[in-house]
Amino acid sequence: MQIIELLTPAYEAAWLPWAVQYFFLIGIAATAALTVAGFALFAKPYSSGDRLMPAGITVLAISAICAPVSLLADLHQPGRFWHFYAYFTPWSWMSIGAYLLPVFILLVLSFCLVWWLGRTVLLRWLAVLMALSAVSILVYTGSEVMAVRARPLWNTIFLPINFVLTGWLGTVGAMLLVTRWLPGGLNAMPDRLMRRLSLTAVVMLVISALAWGVSGVLGDDSSFRAALRLYDLFPVWRLSLFGSVLAGVVMFGLVLRQARFLRRPGYSLIVSLVMMAAGWIFRWIIFMSVQGVPKYGAGLYIYQMPLGSDGLLGMLGVLGLCCALLASAIFLIERYPGRTMHLASLA
Repeated sequence: MQIIELLTPAYEAAWLPWAVQYFFLIGIAATAALTVAGFALFAKPYSSGDRLMPAGITVLAISAICAPVSLLADLHQPGRFWHFYAYFTPWSWMSIGAYLLPVFILLVLSFCLVWWLGRTVLLRWLAVLMALSAVSILVYTGSEVMAVRARPLWNTIFLPINFVLTGWLGTVGAMLLVTRWLPGGLNAMPDRLMRRLSLTAVVMLVISALAWGVSGVLGDDSSFRAALRLYDLFPVWRLSLFGSVLAGVVMFGLVLRQARFLRRPGYSLIVSLVMMAAGWIFRWIIFMSVQGVPKYGAGLYIYQMPLGSDGLLGMLGVLGLCCALLASAIFLIERYPGRTMHLASLA
């Protein structure tokens, strides 16, 4: 009898933590754009949707500025960025995204400026264009990961769907977080609308998870079978599943109790951080944990996050940039309150 030993080489991670930051922030930016565009098109003046606009605009502007920074850091080399424009490849979602992203950022910044200046008619036109651009961003970001057929956990239609839903959950959490520093604070927040948005996002995520499970049981989704294999073989993936279920239960309970405690600073802070953490952790599992599963062979790759710019320091840098932009936004709002103060006074 012959014993043949198969060795699987360990490869460096193709997606670094920079990618987690990019997909997290661009998911928030795109879903925030759809949310505020809906408010601009359908909310009546001084209604709950209109009063939530300052928080939505702040989240939209910050995430839209920070997301490309993370993307450029993930590309590493300026030449790689240039190649997207010098050598267009229409069959590559990354190449297509290189054209969609600048358009989206330009429309977002234009929309924010026009809203601040109070140009209502122009704002509606920009809202339509921005919403269409946001949809294109959601399609491109989901498709460029889903297109990797070598990884069944990525190659499923439920991946872009969950990118959208967790991005929207992060958007709602971010709006709840920044509201406390805007004129009027939590007292000016339209709590009924905020509860409705939060509950809708959580319920849709639960429905998506159940649909994924049913599709897998019926044999229509190979990612479900791949996830079951990891659950059976590796305790760390078993722990991830239990943690995800527990986090979902906790988040659902927090959202249900918002009616009584949402205006309390401590409670709203916990709810907002849990929502944002859920969206970020989902992307960390999708990118970093899934890359630890070899395409061929047994076992798992052991990933150790570097402490430098490609790891922890980079993530702290993005967080610092977001905080700096938030502080700048608060300063501008206090210096030039404009429409923000007027809406807060009507709460």
